[in-house]
Amino acid sequence: MNIAVIGKNFGDEGKGLVTDYLAASMERPLVIRHNGGAQSGHTVETPSYRFVFHELSSGSFRHADTLWADTFYPDLYKLEEEIEGFRQIAGFIPNIYAEPDTAITTIDDVLLNMAIERSRGDYRHGSCGMGINECDIRCRAGFRLTISKIKSKTEQDLIQTLRYQRQEYTKQRLKAIERILTSEAESYIDLLRDDSILINSAREIYKNAKQVIIQEPKDIQTYSDLIFEGGQGLLLDKDNEEYAPNVTASSTGLTNPKAFLTKINQPLDEAIYVSRTYVTRHGPGKLNHECTRQTLNLIQTDQTNLPNEWQGSLRYATHGTAQDFTDPVRRDLKQLPKNQPTPTVSLFLTHINETDNKVLLSAGKIDINEFVTLEEIKKLFDKMYLSDRRYADA
Repeated sequence: MNIAVIGKNFGDEGKGLVTDYLAASMERPLVIRHNGGAQSGHTVETPSYRFVFHELSSGSFRHADTLWADTFYPDLYKLEEEIEGFRQIAGFIPNIYAEPDTAITTIDDVLLNMAIERSRGDYRHGSCGMGINECDIRCRAGFRLTISKIKSKTEQDLIQTLRYQRQEYTKQRLKAIERILTSEAESYIDLLRDDSILINSAREIYKNAKQVIIQEPKDIQTYSDLIFEGGQGLLLDKDNEEYAPNVTASSTGLTNPKAFLTKINQPLDEAIYVSRTYVTRHGPGKLNHECTRQTLNLIQTDQTNLPNEWQGSLRYATHGTAQDFTDPVRRDLKQLPKNQPTPTVSLFLTHINETDNKVLLSAGKIDINEFVTLEEIKKLFDKMYLSDRRYADA
């Protein structure tokens, strides 16, 4: 089975829970991280443990290996912290694979990101300060630094490569954005001129790259199932003009899974769209039907999305109409190849315990049993999953 797990809204829907749930029932799954990077935070819980995944897959507790597609931007500098945190809880580390052309974020990407976002003041875009957009801009400018290139270098070669990028790219990027930078960016610009910061980053990257195995897509036939674990949600897709500029730099729906499956000449069997019974958004930007957490009632404090200096506090809203609910999914499904079988289209509703088994629409609360009979919902979704717990049963 080839299954794509896609956030229907702005992220924070429960994609980690769904990936964990799927991996638990599969013999030998491979989970493919295909968009965004280390900024994603997917929580997996059991009665005994709780872990937030950033670059490892959310199927890791089920011994599912992770593959980074070449559309994913991992942060090798941060990888060791996640690996060691997971090892302390689980006692093992699944294999981490990457396509040869998978590009990494660098320390300069992160510092440029922070400098720009801090300079925006009250007009921030909602970035996590993890350098994903800056990495994307650098790669499109021709300065892509891939994992295969890193693994072919010595540590000193890597230091020289990062120095070259700082000289030939970062300086030009700073010049291009200097008009928008304020005094809030000065400390980050100072770090961009500090060679010791670059050297320390290169050493960590070089060391942590040894944890990653280069893998061509054609060489994954030994796995029983593929799970595409998306980051963010459809409403934050890079091409979603309705919510620009407060969107991500990546494709959050079926674009990347479709491209990967084309490489191995396999179809998509199921697309699972994940949504809470209400809507959340972390960071600034448009949020239709926004209200307070207290207004929604019954909603518990979100332990993963606590207030932070980059994105502020988690925001809340109801869904709009049933058509509003389905529109993002319909748009996403349009990109599937016409010459392949249509996958099963599923809805995975999470947090239903917080809303007393009701979906919160702009017109009011509606019982889930009634919600699934609405014409828009019934026509679109072939299958329904419901979760009223913070963790998946094995």
